Amino acid sequence: MLLKDRLQNYRLILASASPRRRELLAACDINFTLADKFECEEHYPADLEADKVAEYLSLLKSNAYPHALAEEDILLTADTVVVLGNKILGKPHSEAEAVEMLTSLSGATHKVITGVTLRTRTRTISFSAESLVSFRSLEADEIRYYVEHYRPMDKAGAYGIQEWIGYTAIERIEGSFYNVMGLPVQRLYSMLKELVK
Repeated sequence: MLLKDRLQNYRLILASASPRRRELLAACDINFTLADKFECEEHYPADLEADKVAEYLSLLKSNAYPHALAEEDILLTADTVVVLGNKILGKPHSEAEAVEMLTSLSGATHKVITGVTLRTRTRTISFSAESLVSFRSLEADEIRYYVEHYRPMDKAGAYGIQEWIGYTAIERIEGSFYNVMGLPVQRLYSMLKELVK
């Protein structure tokens, strides 16, 4: 039985402001409801390994959801981080910081990790997916052009793979492309099938 049919008796609640996550879920023919916006302080322990931060934050967001879940509810939360070496590159706070991040990614390979949490009244499942992304060397005016025209302030690592920079600068990806967009939909699809079997 198709997942969309299995989910007919459930209400999948997407707690994310990301338009890309909405787009990816919809493209999988998965019906979902958007959660009302709620506050979550996205802090993590200073000694937490960089590779575990995305999953930790997805669970933190899930636990911050302010409403009790009904029996048929499945809450979906996610967080994506960019890791260069052992350093996490979050969302830039200014154009200058976005330029600095992209300069550090130029000519290098970095990790994109998305953590996902699925929670019902009785079960919580958290997992993460990792993709390796390699950028060619970027010229300073290319970086400035992208930041000025695409304003990537809402994106981890200061870039969106589905935008101009993805087409012109990314040489190689190992792992899920959609994970880099913000949701490892193949893995999520399988985990949802497991949850509602």
